[in-house]
Amino acid sequence: MSRRTVLPGAGTLGVLGGGQLGRMFVHAAQELGYRTVVLDPDPDSPAGLVAHRHLRCDYLDPQGLDELAGLCDAVTTEFENVPAEALARLARTLPVAPAAEAVAICQDRAREKAHFTACGVPCAPHAVIADEAQLQAVDPGLLPGILKTARLGYDGKGQVGVRTPEELAAAWDELQRVPCVLEKRLDLAFEVSVIVARNAQGELVHFPLQQNLHRDGILAVTSVPAPQVTPELQAQAVRAAEAVAASMGYVGVLCVEFFVLADGTLAANEMAPRPHNSGHYTLDACDVSQFGLQVRAMAGLPLPAPRLHSPAIMLNLLGDLWFRHGEAETTPPWDAVLALPGTHLHLYGKVSARRGRKMGHLNVTGASAAQVREVALRCSELLGLDPF
Repeated sequence: MSRRTVLPGAGTLGVLGGGQLGRMFVHAAQELGYRTVVLDPDPDSPAGLVAHRHLRCDYLDPQGLDELAGLCDAVTTEFENVPAEALARLARTLPVAPAAEAVAICQDRAREKAHFTACGVPCAPHAVIADEAQLQAVDPGLLPGILKTARLGYDGKGQVGVRTPEELAAAWDELQRVPCVLEKRLDLAFEVSVIVARNAQGELVHFPLQQNLHRDGILAVTSVPAPQVTPELQAQAVRAAEAVAASMGYVGVLCVEFFVLADGTLAANEMAPRPHNSGHYTLDACDVSQFGLQVRAMAGLPLPAPRLHSPAIMLNLLGDLWFRHGEAETTPPWDAVLALPGTHLHLYGKVSARRGRKMGHLNVTGASAAQVREVALRCSELLGLDPF
């Protein structure tokens, strides 16, 4: 499908998926005057509650997809597990960004690793395990390692640490013998990510490198500028992420996560074909957010190089905060948090809190990285979050 520019105030943009990323996309699109349509089966989806239209149907519902295509000038997705075939169906009649093939690569760890390798981007030594013969052929040098399901794994789900061939076999059984990737466990110093945006004209821009702290496989804290990163390492990570995006002919926002190893080298971990948790700070610390670039890329608008105007720390807010005092749900002390300078609270409009559920995030900005860290640590203390 050929692309045309959809000017602000003169078109309708659609999104598959109704979670918080879709909600923030809808807000960004509406700021530029676009009408918005969300397709998501959940009647209480955060994005559906704020869009102009909410199509409540399954992602593979032919009638729903055709209705979405008829309403919109372009469509995107807010999470990588939207079926690629839904994107392919939509692409028959209107521009879809990112394309189904790019999303399909990101949905499968084996294809993802192969794509990194083809781009010359280093990643962890690994082996694909899809049958008994491949299990028996695993190089013992990959142990100890982490066995990960090839598909549908996120936030630490579908992953099992293994140390011996026996544990590997047991873990594959535990994961129902679905296709998996075994990754060698590396000696990590810390983790970083790069968010890039690319439009159909080939313009490609990026945000600063983000340093990330995960807890239990879920992103907890993002710091920008990345405090432990050298200019050389940042340049290397940006080049790698841009190469990955360009080689797919990618259109949209792409996040590539990296491990920084103890010896100072980089290894690509995974990528997400959408805005990313680690880029939420851009809503308050940059002159254009990752969601603003998502809108511009899919609409065929120019992509300005984003500028970081304030140091920032992002704290991920999980549903556990609502249960600090027992099983009864209580509201966290937002008034005390918002009394501190440079605090920006973003709640996602989810109707109920659950432990482990992403309920919102808190951005802290300030004149210096030291000031931001001081305030963010005080916020963590008020909310009962672990210090960092």
